[in-house]
Amino acid sequence: MTEHQNQYTHGFHDSVLRSHRWRTVENSAAYLLPELKPGQTLLDVGCGPGTITAGLAERVGPGQVTAVDSSAEVLAQAAAAVPESAGVRFETADVHALPFPDASFDVVHAHQVLQHVADPVTALREMRRVCRPGGVVAVRDSDYAGFTWYPALPELDEWNTLYHRVAHSNAGEPDAGRMLRAWALEAGFAAERIGASSSTWCFAADEDRAWWGGMWAERIVASSVAEQAVAEGFATREDLERISEGWRRWAADDRGWLSVLHGELLYRA
Repeated sequence: MTEHQNQYTHGFHDSVLRSHRWRTVENSAAYLLPELKPGQTLLDVGCGPGTITAGLAERVGPGQVTAVDSSAEVLAQAAAAVPESAGVRFETADVHALPFPDASFDVVHAHQVLQHVADPVTALREMRRVCRPGGVVAVRDSDYAGFTWYPALPELDEWNTLYHRVAHSNAGEPDAGRMLRAWALEAGFAAERIGASSSTWCFAADEDRAWWGGMWAERIVASSVAEQAVAEGFATREDLERISEGWRRWAADDRGWLSVLHGELLYRA
């Protein structure tokens, strides 16, 4: 047990895990791919349902991949989804106190993790601690204040403001993408070894809008975000239903377009 208490804002409703299962190394870790080589040892922090993990394992095989998450339930899903032949080892862990010796891995990766942890600076120090000299620490996080969409529906503005309130109440930072370099410097990372970049997901085609808009239309009324918003008095059930309907209207509009900004950090240890 550590002094850091994390509360994952989104929770583990199927609408959340469904979006996680969409993620791949190609759409979520492209900035890291040039650094991956066969035979490397890799730690995937906050691996979720394992879809990115599986892609990472393919690229470093026959190297050993270890995947950790705070949720044993989600790890079980990942273990079932990742082929046994990939040789991935799964275990529960807290990124603030990783249960591995110093200099254990060639690559330490985390996707959409630092925005949810109690102390991202300590988390980065731990990720660097378990990375071997000459290895790479790679993190990518979204930046909710950098999301942009069309048409300009007031319900989506309301959603973004509400999500910020809920995330902040959990000591999370929904605008983490823009802060990765600053956190790394605070963690003692050498500035000349930090590579910072950004990339986006874009949802505009009919199928993509239906998937993203439908996912959030469900998540805002059924996930932990909804439960916390109501419990803490940030919104009523009627508010959530109105926001949900806004997402459905956006998804049904053939003019619809939405971009999700991500910050990325690549550190050469």
